[in-house]
Amino acid sequence: MATLAESFLADLEDLSDDEEPQQQQEAEAEGEDQDMLGGDELDNLNYDDLDAVAHLTRSERYTSIMGAVRAATSKIEAGDDAPAAWAGPSEEDPTYKLLVDCNQLAVDIDNEIVVVYNFLRDRYKTKFPELESLVHNPLDYARVVQAIGNEMDVTLVDLDRLLPPATVMVVTVTATTTSGKPLSEEELRKVQDGCAMALQLEEDKHLILKLVQQQMDRIAPNLSAAVGTEIAAQLMGVAGGLVNLSKMPACNVQVLGAKRKTLAGFSSTTAQPHQGFIFASDIIQQTPPSLRSKAARLVGAKCTLLARVDAYGQDPSGTAGRNMKDEMMKKIEKWQEPPPAKTAKVLPVPDAEVKKRRGGKRYRKMKERFGMTELRKQANRMMFNQVEEEFMDGEDAVGLGVIGKDGSGRLRAVAAQQRQKLSAKAQKKFQLKNYGSSGATSGLSSSLAFTPIQGIELVNPNQAAQDDRMRDGTESYFSEYSGFRSSRKAG
Repeated sequence: MATLAESFLADLEDLSDDEEPQQQQEAEAEGEDQDMLGGDELDNLNYDDLDAVAHLTRSERYTSIMGAVRAATSKIEAGDDAPAAWAGPSEEDPTYKLLVDCNQLAVDIDNEIVVVYNFLRDRYKTKFPELESLVHNPLDYARVVQAIGNEMDVTLVDLDRLLPPATVMVVTVTATTTSGKPLSEEELRKVQDGCAMALQLEEDKHLILKLVQQQMDRIAPNLSAAVGTEIAAQLMGVAGGLVNLSKMPACNVQVLGAKRKTLAGFSSTTAQPHQGFIFASDIIQQTPPSLRSKAARLVGAKCTLLARVDAYGQDPSGTAGRNMKDEMMKKIEKWQEPPPAKTAKVLPVPDAEVKKRRGGKRYRKMKERFGMTELRKQANRMMFNQVEEEFMDGEDAVGLGVIGKDGSGRLRAVAAQQRQKLSAKAQKKFQLKNYGSSGATSGLSSSLAFTPIQGIELVNPNQAAQDDRMRDGTESYFSEYSGFRSSRKAG
């Protein structure tokens, strides 16, 4: 039987056996990390060798894509570019895949040119340190460095075909007073190799853009007609395809390709954010700077619509793209038009008399004359929980409403006489006519009346006029007490 010490030692051995593979894995992982740190990153930091800085031209992807581009370009130049009709999805088209790869490679080429430019600038600073402040374009810088080389007298170098005359003069004058020294043979060879690589990358990019321009008219004709083939290919490549681009919202299409700017402490007032690929289109570049952000939103929205048209092959002729481009140009021109001039209102004449206006006097009189009578109002009314009386007028039944139901006992309601209200001026005139301005009874009238039965009686002289007013319309004509009235006025 094993002792306690022996069993304890056996457990320790088992633990050590389990830890050895784990330690080996950790050691291998640390070794790989060290290899990665000591390989790529240290080579990137080593600017003495061009091959350690620029890796794109030696990659297999670059070689395969450029081979396919050259083959397609040669077929187009030979006239054998008639492609067969593709019946499947647009993303499975070989030409479509090649264009997406070309667009991604073009972006990588631009980044590689910047890397090579930094290498040239660091190497050639010893010879001509002021050149980088005079020539800002990386490709122009590479051409000028390749032309000057190790020549100390720049006046002997023909720079007129490379730079504008004003820049050539500044470079020539600065080169005569520079503090630079000639490069060694090894340094000069590295600089020449860097210049050749930058120019070769530029040539390959132009070849890619040429192929893209020739094929984008077939893949996305409407989008290419609106913003150009190059920008259309960039949008399609970054979005991951034409179908993915058509599914993106317009606000995201606007910022595709935007890069964060490092202001280095300067003010961000003049820096315009959200400048993507569409900012390089002709529509936005021809727009005034104050309207470019608004125009970018417009172009982004239209690009989304045109990508949907192209993704599903609705208009292969490109007519929709051209029409939409004309529409955007007209809309931007409309934004730039000045606002309409304000019309000056003429001031009224001072101390002018107010014109007399009629104010509806005749209309009120006409309304009173042709207004609804009380009989018609009763016919239009109905009483709750009582049957309405009706009479037949031909084939129509006419309801009587509440006529004869007001408890008066009469079958026919007498319409109240509607008396027209006189105006103040007419009322005053009427009072003056009736014996005096105060409207009192005439002094010649007497309260004594002679009758054939009783002789002298006391009567009210105004009672006769009141009785005439209270009579019904028919009673005044057919009464036994009424007489004839003359329509003539007393002369």
